[in-house]
Amino acid sequence: MRRYKIVFQIILAIGMVVVGLLHFTHPGGFEKIVPDYLPYHLPLVYTSGFLEVLAGIGLLIPGVSRFAAWLLVVLYIVVFPANLYQAVNNIEVAALPHDPPLIWLRLPFQALLVAWAWWFTRENITETTE
Repeated sequence: MRRYKIVFQIILAIGMVVVGLLHFTHPGGFEKIVPDYLPYHLPLVYTSGFLEVLAGIGLLIPGVSRFAAWLLVVLYIVVFPANLYQAVNNIEVAALPHDPPLIWLRLPFQALLVAWAWWFTRENITETTE
């Protein structure tokens, strides 16, 4: 099981770095899904992208991987309103495929991401011995 956990940790880390970098290469799309009631859309996009990259890299560093996993848990919960706003308003994001059913499926997938990141908070898998 440990081997699978390491593989899934690496997959999540790579995914978070890629998605986080998209916040810098395609900020306008992400800016559109920040709910209107929040100020400073572009700084929020850059901040969330930076935190995603940071957490993705952190997942691969044994001394901080648990903290990085907790950061992702919190981040997935905090960005949920943006995903909901996107789905309700059918907003297209240039960096992501635009298909309304997929946008709605992304909402329960957010719960899966929370669980996935939480799994890495359970123990520091790089320090576990079998």
